[in-house]
Amino acid sequence: MNDDEWLAARFEDHRPRLRSVAYRMLGSLSEADDAVQDAWIRVTRADASTVDNLGGWLTTIVARVCLNMLRARRTRREAPLETHLPDPVVSPQDGMDPEQEALLADSVGLAMLVVLDSLTPAERVAFVLHDVFAVPFDEIAPIVGRTPTTTRQLASRARRRVQGAPVPDVDLDEQWAVVDAFLAAARDGDFDRLVAVLDPDVVVHADGGVARPGLVGVTRGARAVAEQAMSFRRFGETATRVLVNGVPGGVAWSPDGSPFAVLALTVRGGKVVAIDVLADPDRLAQLDLTEVAR
Repeated sequence: MNDDEWLAARFEDHRPRLRSVAYRMLGSLSEADDAVQDAWIRVTRADASTVDNLGGWLTTIVARVCLNMLRARRTRREAPLETHLPDPVVSPQDGMDPEQEALLADSVGLAMLVVLDSLTPAERVAFVLHDVFAVPFDEIAPIVGRTPTTTRQLASRARRRVQGAPVPDVDLDEQWAVVDAFLAAARDGDFDRLVAVLDPDVVVHADGGVARPGLVGVTRGARAVAEQAMSFRRFGETATRVLVNGVPGGVAWSPDGSPFAVLALTVRGGKVVAIDVLADPDRLAQLDLTEVAR
């Protein structure tokens, strides 16, 4: 094996972790793949012979690529951040495959990714590298173009925002019991039962994209969310139970068999505290739902 073949093999060994880093930074599966591929191109043009910590070096390269992508995205984004949902990772209710487990190691729910989307590019990179992947601040500083002290402050500000993201209950079976109660109440059109399983301050983020502007927005409060759920009860009848980024959820199907929406429900304290709904047909078409298709 020559040096190029050795480097290519080592890069493939690190690819799952690098993709996980990129997904947390970008919240997009396709962009994460693009970032990793861009990183590989940069690696082939660099001299890796003097690199002592290959994993750390590769992580730094991916982080720089992601930072550039976040900055470019921020200048061209048209949809409001509050209504944009990251790409979900959908798996069968009985568990994730090894690739999905690697992608979601240390848990990264949609609710968490929504909060990460509200951070500045430098805050997001500093937080993800330090708090999730334990990269020291003095190594992050050159990536974001700040001093180690300022980089620490970036991560601290991000941490305060992230701490506001709802954290689901630990017991998955108990989460499912609450989610099943919500879905059953929605199917039955039982308003009072819906309100009973919703936290008073529940928040729904819905992203229907350009094609479904009526499904774009944020809804707050148990009664308002219950009314919204009642209006889509017919789709509850077709929903498939799935895990969405590791938490209970569902895929609602249109009559033609295409996915109508992916829902992730965050359960905390025995109540639904957050619901994230991706209903953008263009983005749904890009998801791999073969394992959960009806």
